[in-house]
Amino acid sequence: MSTERPAAYQTLCDQFERVSYLADGASYLNWDQEVMMPEQGTPARAKQLSAITGVRHELLTADRVGEALAELRGANLEDPQAAAVREIRREHDRAASVPRELVERISEETSNALPVWKEAKAAADWSLFAPRVERLLALKREYAAHIDAEADPYAVLFAEYEPYLDLATAEEVLATLREGLVPLIDEIDASEVSLADPFQGHYDEDDQMALARAVLDELGYDWDRGRIDTAPHPFSLGTQFDARVTTRFDESDPVGAIGSTIHEFGHASYTLGLPEERYGSPLGQHRGLTVHESQSRLMENHVGRSRAFWTRLADRFDEHLSVDITPADGYEAANRIYPANTIRVEADELTYHLHVVIRFEIERAMLAGEIDVEEVPAVWNEKMERYLGVRPEDDAAGCLQDIHWAHGSFGYFPTYSLGSVLAAQLFEAAQSDIEALEAQLRAGSLESLQTWLTENVHRHGQRFRTGELVERATGEPLSADPFLAYATEKFGRLYEL
Repeated sequence: MSTERPAAYQTLCDQFERVSYLADGASYLNWDQEVMMPEQGTPARAKQLSAITGVRHELLTADRVGEALAELRGANLEDPQAAAVREIRREHDRAASVPRELVERISEETSNALPVWKEAKAAADWSLFAPRVERLLALKREYAAHIDAEADPYAVLFAEYEPYLDLATAEEVLATLREGLVPLIDEIDASEVSLADPFQGHYDEDDQMALARAVLDELGYDWDRGRIDTAPHPFSLGTQFDARVTTRFDESDPVGAIGSTIHEFGHASYTLGLPEERYGSPLGQHRGLTVHESQSRLMENHVGRSRAFWTRLADRFDEHLSVDITPADGYEAANRIYPANTIRVEADELTYHLHVVIRFEIERAMLAGEIDVEEVPAVWNEKMERYLGVRPEDDAAGCLQDIHWAHGSFGYFPTYSLGSVLAAQLFEAAQSDIEALEAQLRAGSLESLQTWLTENVHRHGQRFRTGELVERATGEPLSADPFLAYATEKFGRLYEL
């Protein structure tokens, strides 16, 4: 096949690069707003982000993009080029359906919603935030209707985060997890085994930050292309040249902060593993939130909560927090199952998915108009009690704990569980391919695992659809079976089931 690129392809790539650069610039402005912007900076930042979002939308939907895509329809392209065109076409077609004014309004509304969410959470008062949620829901319904007025609006919004696994697949995975995990959690709850919990003191935030940095060193984080800061809700963003992580600290729970840090490292590791020479192209961007969450959950759970890695972590806790623990005690502490917990990001590895189910059910019902926004605290608390046997003490520990609705990110939550399922499937494949992987983790070496992930996931960017990428990496379609098998074996041993 000829390697000569059609002129229309080059035009398309040039235009899309500008679209990508604007999106990345906006993401760093978002980082600044959440991490270090002065509290009174919101009105200006909202206008700045709205303007950038509007210009990006204008470039993506420009006539020259549509004309180039029309000219390339049916063109004889090499596979990577065809994949890039496919992804740009998908983004262009969705964007072209939505008026620029609506895109700008959504951007400005989400920027203005962020400080209101922070205020409401500090006051533990949903009613302060509810009007913002109402406005965002209305805007997002309008957005979804422009893209496909006949479709379930939640399915349309879910496709923003996971374009190639449909909502039915997400629902099937969530149902499978609920059916498989609830009886396992009940067995654990009935077990007489008590796992170690050696962290009973008060741990200074500065000391925990030093510990977090040491753990990132153990993981091989590239400080020349990254940094760590704190945020009300941990996140990671960036490019293959600058991928930042954030965490938060609870002075009574250093294990939670380290789990959060390792989770965000997994996101950053994926971002930094994207091909540098493809920056600005779909081939240099992440595949979607299912794959992105698989990388964070793999690092958090299959590495950070592993017995092998705790042979390294135990010494770091002693060094920075003066906690003299054995690797075995640290491993048990990191893997305790405690259903009576209201906070998702502090949840154990199993009940975490019931937290996701709660959010999925509530935001879908809100979007469909089946529950009113002011009813959310009561519905949330009822579901929390039904699924986890605990009621939040207030709205801050309940329906205000997550930042996602302030971002207008309705449809995001299912990707957490999809990512966990994929993480188990990928790690199982990596274990099969990498000789003595556990011994390498025990020695503190992630090089072979990182190389495997880069080779099978990171370097491809958006060349393959999600399902194709999963099958190429693991030899099997996406399935919850490896996760359930892993969970049953691991926690069966820990709790002597």
